[in-house]
Amino acid sequence: MMQRRLLVLDDDDAVGNTIRLLAMSLGLDARCVSNPKGFFAEMARWEPHVVVIDLAMPEMDGVEVMRRLSGIQSWVKVIITSGMGSSVLDAARRSGLGHGLDIVGVLPKPLTKQGLCDLLVEIPEVVRGPSVEPKSAPIETPRTSKDDLVNAIANHEFVMMYQPKIACRTTTLDGFEALVRWNHPSRGILAPDTFIPAAENFGLIDALSQQIFRQSIAWFSQAFPDSQERLSLNFSAKSIKDFSLIDQLSNLCREFSIASERIILELTETSAMDDPLLSLDLMTRFRVKGFHLSIDDFGTGYSSMVQLVRLPFSEIKIDRSFVVKGARSQESNTIIKSIVDLGQSLGLAVAAEGVEDLDTLQYLDSLGCGLAQGYFIAKPMPGEVASRWAKERAVTA
Repeated sequence: MMQRRLLVLDDDDAVGNTIRLLAMSLGLDARCVSNPKGFFAEMARWEPHVVVIDLAMPEMDGVEVMRRLSGIQSWVKVIITSGMGSSVLDAARRSGLGHGLDIVGVLPKPLTKQGLCDLLVEIPEVVRGPSVEPKSAPIETPRTSKDDLVNAIANHEFVMMYQPKIACRTTTLDGFEALVRWNHPSRGILAPDTFIPAAENFGLIDALSQQIFRQSIAWFSQAFPDSQERLSLNFSAKSIKDFSLIDQLSNLCREFSIASERIILELTETSAMDDPLLSLDLMTRFRVKGFHLSIDDFGTGYSSMVQLVRLPFSEIKIDRSFVVKGARSQESNTIIKSIVDLGQSLGLAVAAEGVEDLDTLQYLDSLGCGLAQGYFIAKPMPGEVASRWAKERAVTA
């Protein structure tokens, strides 16, 4: 078996050698360099599996190193280290992720063997197991044409998945979020980010939304006809101007005997900002007809407080980028707590997405967050699986 390789970039030789020795004590082959030129030379020559990059260096800072690293199609795993504080480390982590790097985590200085070990054990293939071949260059995703989407809508190629949302305190089922997928005849199941932007750009999002809403509400009416569970539907920013969707949704609810109060429409914070007056008109009409409104990805926009005060939302949804770090990041901790407190003070329900373990669920409950969804609870499921999951959960509760 090939020994795993770790490369350290730190302009302080003492620190670099300390990390190297710590890594070697954990069973890795490790090297350290003190400047970016040497780092990129070792990257090409030695092909490490993991790199540790210091942020504060005189010749080229760590953020610039990561930016350049992203440009050489490297799939190395990255650990960021610095003594500059958690806010800088978190910002650097977001920057690295934004450039498509595989950021394992951050390591504050002064570092410890346990801290390094804790990060490495999260990557089992780095610490143990056989070597893997370097990843090949990613295959370019085919572009989605307007004709592709027109045909897909006509042929009903879009399918729905449903992810549960539970109460943090009691873990009882609150409802489901409907998530669309494209069952492409040649490319298989496609995620929304591969076709929703194209549907919006080609002016097809309203037609797609109508199909999504009908399919979801039809399933919901069969699976949960006489219960209190609610269904969340995502509402595109491009549909803000289509007031006919209000009547279409109301008609669907009447057709399938579902009270409008059991439907939650999720809008992103940025979509609500695009045209404030139109947003106000549309959302007020939705609320008048009984629908609930959730502001999705809350905390990622620029005028959150203003939007909450002026628009008739009934729920705040904390963005998963904060939730996945949870109590491990002081910055995320502060943001989550502030959002929960804000929601409670305004009389809004607060939901968190991206819950991936029990500790995070319990942490959210300790802050007073009411609702949660994420892989720890359940992944998105086809309708029949979601119905069965809910029934089995009710029996064992």
